[in-house]
Amino acid sequence: MGRLSFRSVTFMFIVAFFVWSSLNVEVCNARRGKHWRQHGTTSSVSLYKKKGKSHGSNNHHKSGGKSKPKYASPPPSTPISPPSKGYDNVPSTNIFDVTNFGAIGDGKTDDTKAFQAAWAAACKVEDSTMIVPSKYIFLVGPISFSGPYCQHNIVFQLDGTIIAPTDAKSWGSGIMQWLEFTKLVGITVKGSGVIDGRGSVWWQDTPYDDPLDDELKLIIPLNKTLLRHPPTPLNSSLSGKMPRIKPTALRFYGSFNVTVTGITIQNSQQCHLKFDNCIGVLVNNFTVSSPGDSPNTDGIHLQNSKDALIRSSNIACGDDCVSIQTGCTNVYVHNINCGPGHGISIGSLGKDNTKACVSNITVKDVIMQNTMTGVRIKTWQGGSGSVQGVFFSNIQMNEVQLPIVIDQFYCDKSKCKNQTAAVALSDINYAGIKGTYTVKPVHLACSDSMPCQDVTMMNIQLKPIQERYHMYDPFCWQTFGELYTPTQPPIECLQVGKPTSNKIQADHDQC
Repeated sequence: MGRLSFRSVTFMFIVAFFVWSSLNVEVCNARRGKHWRQHGTTSSVSLYKKKGKSHGSNNHHKSGGKSKPKYASPPPSTPISPPSKGYDNVPSTNIFDVTNFGAIGDGKTDDTKAFQAAWAAACKVEDSTMIVPSKYIFLVGPISFSGPYCQHNIVFQLDGTIIAPTDAKSWGSGIMQWLEFTKLVGITVKGSGVIDGRGSVWWQDTPYDDPLDDELKLIIPLNKTLLRHPPTPLNSSLSGKMPRIKPTALRFYGSFNVTVTGITIQNSQQCHLKFDNCIGVLVNNFTVSSPGDSPNTDGIHLQNSKDALIRSSNIACGDDCVSIQTGCTNVYVHNINCGPGHGISIGSLGKDNTKACVSNITVKDVIMQNTMTGVRIKTWQGGSGSVQGVFFSNIQMNEVQLPIVIDQFYCDKSKCKNQTAAVALSDINYAGIKGTYTVKPVHLACSDSMPCQDVTMMNIQLKPIQERYHMYDPFCWQTFGELYTPTQPPIECLQVGKPTSNKIQADHDQC
């Protein structure tokens, strides 16, 4: 019995050993990849990494009726994208860097031809991006980035600096604009770069018959001398150095859906940024930087343009921070810091007996700092047309000489002819105009034959600060409307209601 038991135990031990050996070999083989048949996504990725290539459907098994994705993460050979530069999602075939077209960017070599070549290439591709890279200074002469045969939605990515030539030869007998974009659809100029007009050589050479801001006549220093800029002497060493015609730094003409964002324009020869005959304009996070005494250097100038939004920008210049001219409608100016400069103006309009039409203008949430005027409408005698539907609201005036101005006797020359015709002004609204003034809080000088109508004022709080000028009370002439709240100081000159008689414009004079 004991012997049988020993044999039985020995037999069972041998069987168990073979079974164990078989199982051990199976496990080792599986670890070597011969029986790798798991059904998870991780196995698919591991197989791809091991084999280095795809095996099609043999690598996947159906589970629950759903097919598994081929890869759970990009294959190792896929390059990792670099950090964002603002044109991340643009295909490489759509990117045109000016340095790849011969631009040097040393601030001395003329890179105009390289910019022309880069634009010619970008123009042919929809959704393209022309890059002006950072850390370079590009000397560029007068240039036009033109349509109308360019593709749509081109981005001009400005991260470097563009400077203007300062030699007279580069400008010929005079050019109206330096950098110009014309007849484009969906054009965007954006980035963190700078456009530098290097305008001081032009300002010093200003002809002494250049236009002057007519509101200077209202500002009389305590020494009773007019604030007129002295003319440049004919024998000045700078006289004749630059052409008489001064260019606008950046102009858009005849374009749709125009965007300017992020960039800085400084020291323009004349106007910094101009939109002419454009529809759909957005200016955002934009900076203008020029001295307060730089002549005729408007910040943003709109003419014959509609559906414009100008917001969240800082403008320091020698003329109007924002100038809204004839042919403009549906313009919204919001969250602007203005100063130094001449405030935000509509006009001047009607010069040389022309017809001017401006409507639906809103200016709100603006800070004026040490500007000559605050919010202003200026028209010439003899003009026609109308300005209507204007709203100035929530404007902070800090030491502004003339915060609220309507001047229908505007004249930027030494003498102008008296005329009876005038641009008609109506539905002009002021609300929440607060702060301090240094000369006169309100100056409303309207036409005798075409008085201003429906001028409303609400919550006007302006306090005087005596500086170096004679100070005056509010002034109104032929201005009709209504005070909705008491004002400080009292604006008792505003006439309540409608004018008893008013000249009727002929049909051809109306907008």
